[in-house]
Amino acid sequence: MILEKKSRPIGVIMLYVLILFQGLSGIAGGIGLIGDPSGESLQIPLIWLKGSPFHNYLVPGIVLLIILGIFPVGVFLGLLREWPWAWHATLFIAIALLIWIIVEIMVIGYQPQPPLQLIYSLVGLLMLVTALLPQVRKHFGVK
Repeated sequence: MILEKKSRPIGVIMLYVLILFQGLSGIAGGIGLIGDPSGESLQIPLIWLKGSPFHNYLVPGIVLLIILGIFPVGVFLGLLREWPWAWHATLFIAIALLIWIIVEIMVIGYQPQPPLQLIYSLVGLLMLVTALLPQVRKHFGVK
C-alpha cells in the first residue's frame, strides 16, 4: 500500500513522475482547449486545424483531458497502490501519447515553437522504456 515503507527502484520513481506529469499537463491543456476552443488563450492558431476534421479545439481538448489527463492521474494512483492493472495502463498511456503526437504532426505539421511535440514525444518514449525496464516490471510483478 501507499503507506508502507518500501524501497522503490529509481525506474519506478521515474515512472511515477512521468505519468503524473502527463496527467497534470493533460488536464491543464484539456481544460485550456475546452475553455477556449479557439486556442487563442493558449496561443495555438486555429489555422493549424485546416484540413482536419475539427473546426476548433473542443473535441481535441476533451480527448486530451480524459485520455491523456484524468486517466493518467488515475493510473498514477493505481501505480502507487500497486494495483495489477496500473502497469498495463501505463503502457496504454505511453502508446496513446505517442499516437497523439504522430497524428498531430500529420495533421498540423511539426511545430518547433513551442517545442511541445518534441517534449511530449520524449515523455511518451521515456514512459514506455521506463515501464519496460526489468526492475520496474519486477516491482509491479510483471513477467
